[in-house]
Amino acid sequence: MTRSIKPTPTRRAALGLLGTGAVLLAAGRARAEEEEKVVTESQVLRDPDIPVIGNPRGDITIVEWFDYNCPYCRKIEPEMRQVVQDDGKVRLVLKDWPILGPVSVVASRMALAAKYQDKFVAAHEAMIGVSSRITEPRINELLAGAGIDMDRLKKDLETNAKAIDAILARNNDQAEAFGFKGTPSFIVGKYRVPGVLSMDQFEQVIADARKANMGRAN
Repeated sequence: MTRSIKPTPTRRAALGLLGTGAVLLAAGRARAEEEEKVVTESQVLRDPDIPVIGNPRGDITIVEWFDYNCPYCRKIEPEMRQVVQDDGKVRLVLKDWPILGPVSVVASRMALAAKYQDKFVAAHEAMIGVSSRITEPRINELLAGAGIDMDRLKKDLETNAKAIDAILARNNDQAEAFGFKGTPSFIVGKYRVPGVLSMDQFEQVIADARKANMGRAN
């Protein structure tokens, strides 16, 4: 049975917001309750429990909140990955935000369980690369076809259920704190970008984020 994700409410605020369009984030800490600081800069950009794609030592981080059943997430994936590859200095952090129903939750939990056999990227690419909504039987078919050990996946899913659900709850808390209304939504460097971007727009916001970082360093 699929377990619903119900994050504990907190008195937290997103990192301070400045500017217009893509919104520059201040580097301050979130005002969360002491035991649940889920919107600090380090948790948003460098959550140690979420695998990194692209250049792990990159100077700019893109964080995407996505849902495997989101058609816009599927559409933008190839272009975003191309931008990351072409740039060569971008860290891409993929935050599962399963808001489109129980099947989305199942898909996210299984992708996160796949990381215990170092197959998160394979699981992600298998599910985000389809052209239509996925079902639970289709998820199993896609993951098995991607070379994932399904027996181990089920064991890892059971053993690490608490940790996986904590990641999903944390991702949800962060998305809500930033005021995101749907998927895909992004943080690029210190910029909040709610919505779909073209390749040119991704390249521009990455350039803006680098410029902002250089300004703070001077």
